[in-house]
Amino acid sequence: SVGGTLHVIVNNLIGFTTEPSRLHSSRYASDVARRLSIPIIHVNGEDPEAVQRAGRLALEYRVAFRSDVVIDLIGYRRYGHSEVDDPTTTQPRLYREIEKLPMLWQSYAGRIGTSPAQLAALEQRVDERLAFEQEAGRALKKTPVMRTLPPYWEPFVGGAWSRSLEVPTGVPRERLEQVARRLTDVPEGFTVHPKVLKGIAQRLEMGLGARPVDWGMAEALAFGTLLWEGTPVRLSGQDTRRGTFNQRHAVWIDHETGAEHAPLGCLREGQARFDVLDTQLSEASCLGFEYGFSRDYPEALVCWEAQFGDFANGAQVIIDQFISAGEDKWGLLSGLTLLLPHGYEGQGPEHSSARVERYLQLAAEDNIQVCCPSTAAQYFHLLRRQALRSWRKPLVVLTPKGMLRSPAACSGIEEMCGGGFRGVLPESELDEAACLTVERALVCAGRISHELRRERHRREAVGSAVIALEQIHPFPVVDLESALERHPAAREIVWVQEEPANMGALSFVRPLLQRAAGGRQVRTVKRSPSASPATGSAKAHALEQQALIELALAAPTT
Repeated sequence: SVGGTLHVIVNNLIGFTTEPSRLHSSRYASDVARRLSIPIIHVNGEDPEAVQRAGRLALEYRVAFRSDVVIDLIGYRRYGHSEVDDPTTTQPRLYREIEKLPMLWQSYAGRIGTSPAQLAALEQRVDERLAFEQEAGRALKKTPVMRTLPPYWEPFVGGAWSRSLEVPTGVPRERLEQVARRLTDVPEGFTVHPKVLKGIAQRLEMGLGARPVDWGMAEALAFGTLLWEGTPVRLSGQDTRRGTFNQRHAVWIDHETGAEHAPLGCLREGQARFDVLDTQLSEASCLGFEYGFSRDYPEALVCWEAQFGDFANGAQVIIDQFISAGEDKWGLLSGLTLLLPHGYEGQGPEHSSARVERYLQLAAEDNIQVCCPSTAAQYFHLLRRQALRSWRKPLVVLTPKGMLRSPAACSGIEEMCGGGFRGVLPESELDEAACLTVERALVCAGRISHELRRERHRREAVGSAVIALEQIHPFPVVDLESALERHPAAREIVWVQEEPANMGALSFVRPLLQRAAGGRQVRTVKRSPSASPATGSAKAHALEQQALIELALAAPTT
């Protein structure tokens, strides 16, 4: 779509200490491009005029044919990997030949007939200029440019979280209804797929309060209200326009003509820009691009969605090097949001873990937010909070799969009219008298909270309270302490998780939970340690899940 790209391989024959013949499976580094019908130009870096001709030819070809072109600029590195390296220990023959060669500027000067006197005068002028610039640079004593944020970052801050940074995220009922009507308005002459059309009708009922709001509609309302208010929204990822679980439909496809319509881009005149993009399964490249986008557009809500939570594994280099450490290393802020579908539903190991433990291992000094909202309203407020707060931190959201349409995770439209995201959801089904007498306080994150409540209701047992930890980092210790104080008779505080003992939030949460427990005993309920995130058998999963829930609801030990 950009009219072709010019790819230049700066080929210096260096693989640290590995010889090129052992580093590559073919003669040329550019051979990977041979599968495409594009030109590949090999040029000798020792011939500056040939390099210039190759560059001009490549640019002219790109303009004429709107095609990619590859230049393999073949040279060498005179000092090996670096100036302190000794490449002769592993490549003695190559570097004996390189030692005999003059500097490129010297050999080129001889080739074009420059006299020794002219060359000496030129060398002196260049050395004097470099020395002057070096001294001038030392005298400036400025902060490195990478650590100075551009002016458009002035409204935003990083650093530690404080409650003063929080902002209201509720939206008036009238505005929610306005957005809902525009979200469900089918253009005249546009043929929507019957299944999608049914969902559109249901979403209008949700927006008008006639039906509880599910996860997909909560997201659409969050995006829609932000766009209405002037906040740009960008969402990318594999299958993102439709949604991997058929839950989003941010773009409608005309069932007859194939034409497209994005309701979030057509809410009203003067709204902010909305982009939703299906991207390739090269997670590191896509997430890296979105990280850069969030750096250039701090005022926008920029989201990247993994097809399943596990797919973020392919982008781990971006998460480790930039997202989790960029502020600490370089003072560079980002508000990028990662949406990682996560949950144990018997679909096998590749679909059952977003590797929560990895993000929590990276979490320190309020560098990232790790949240697992369990209701549609919580998700609505979380997305709006991420955009509306001046505090810019990457956000990792463990989004559900089975909860997307679950009645237990749905919310009333009124829950989005006020309040905001809550780091802890205290026990909500038991009355105050029952809260005072429960013997066990179960603390958990994600969909397991709904399963525990459902089983408790089935048994008509009121001996356990269920507290949902919606934000794991920064850890909401004050809110959790307040939720636990409602259950003074609870002898045990129990952390319940679906993941195996060597995964999930267990190792991160347990010491913090112990501190919040006020001296009460803290126990844990989880699957046994495992090399795999989950079993591949749906039957085995069901047995494990039932045992997990029964153990969590069992009477306290004496």
